[in-house]
Amino acid sequence: MAYRNLIFDVGGVLLGYRWKDMLLDYGMTEEEAVRFSRMMFEDPLWKELDLEILPFEEVVSLYQKKFPEYAEDIGWFLHHAERMPLPRPRVWERVHELKKKGYRIYLLSNYSSVLLGLHTKDASFLEDLDGKVVSYEIHKLKPFPEIYECLFERYHLNPAECLFFDDRRENVEGSIACGMDAKWVKDEETLLGYLKEL
Repeated sequence: MAYRNLIFDVGGVLLGYRWKDMLLDYGMTEEEAVRFSRMMFEDPLWKELDLEILPFEEVVSLYQKKFPEYAEDIGWFLHHAERMPLPRPRVWERVHELKKKGYRIYLLSNYSSVLLGLHTKDASFLEDLDGKVVSYEIHKLKPFPEIYECLFERYHLNPAECLFFDDRRENVEGSIACGMDAKWVKDEETLLGYLKEL
């Protein structure tokens, strides 16, 4: 298949995360860090951050009210989010090479505007983008078809000419259901292997 468009998720694909190290630096034990991260990431409020129907600070407050015993920790975690991302410069360089080869590069991600801004502040891949659709912009999430269709319509893309990279199986399956080929990214080395084949 001759792909023209390469579409990337951000977290777990173009960026890694060091949430555990971040929480260990904060003073939690490893067990506490794992328990806290599950509470944060698996709670439905995390999707509220990504949807951005409510303002960021309002969702922070809702978290704190829901888990009052962790109120101070929640505030610190969400207000120091610039410490969470782990750059992937080898991936970014390969994306840049693929851009020079003629591929068009897009982002398709579930993210809040606040966290995306903090996490990608110094990310060089932003310079290679031809476009993006992020959940906070349209208040829709992967793996639902509306977010994929928004990308196709906004940039006049033929799904059959697109290859999508995501670290969540359900998002890969959602993209395939919308007509794209997709690769499930399990780690940075897996992604680099996929990109080397292009």
